[in-house]
Amino acid sequence: MSAILAAVRDRAVDVWKQEDILGQSVQVMAGPLTVKQAIGVPDGNDFPIQKGKEKLMEAVIGDARGQAFTDDFGTFSATLGEIAGLSLDSNFNRSVFVAAFNAAMRSLGRVDNTVHCKDCGPRDCAAKLPEYVRHSYGNPRITQVGFQPAMIEAMGKTFELRVLDLDPDNVGQVRRGVLVEGEDTAAEAIEWAELLMVTGTTLANATIDDFIDAEGVGVTGAPVLFYGTTIAAACDLMGWNRFCPMST
Repeated sequence: MSAILAAVRDRAVDVWKQEDILGQSVQVMAGPLTVKQAIGVPDGNDFPIQKGKEKLMEAVIGDARGQAFTDDFGTFSATLGEIAGLSLDSNFNRSVFVAAFNAAMRSLGRVDNTVHCKDCGPRDCAAKLPEYVRHSYGNPRITQVGFQPAMIEAMGKTFELRVLDLDPDNVGQVRRGVLVEGEDTAAEAIEWAELLMVTGTTLANATIDDFIDAEGVGVTGAPVLFYGTTIAAACDLMGWNRFCPMST
């Protein structure tokens, strides 16, 4: 069990109790979206969701939507209180909780940008990223965790960049001009980095503890910048930095 996710859930449940929504009969529906529903038609065909490796789960509370990327997908319906009590021991349960968490915090007005961008959004997001990093962090050596191809291409042209991914089809291959590394060199790549740029999917797949502690400090002391919608509410609640300008 991820200690970080457990800490996030504890804080989330405290908020839900204070807002008196934990015991309400709020129906939360989480189900996998199609590729077109999730990201539209982006530039390129190498996004993980296009390859069927991941799906975007979506939870809805009222008119508030929350999402989570996962490789273990299906449909689920329960009250928010029941979801709060799920055992977070599988990618499916974690993705249901994280999507519902994002939707719940969106419904309370606590967080925005919980819905993934579409079409040209990934490209436009990546185009904004180098300047954001330069302004916020200077000119760091960067290890990117997660395969987001538009970001890899944009950042590899500007910074010293290493990329880590879990997909064996990517590991050892040059993608968008950068070699994708795997578990064998992960520890060294993390130690090398002056900035860790980490996909929010790590919250749902329980690997987030490898990169950050509960205080928001990178495991090597380097700053951590999360990206994506999966980690939207967690970043707001925990005070972590997130880059996701094209989401809604």
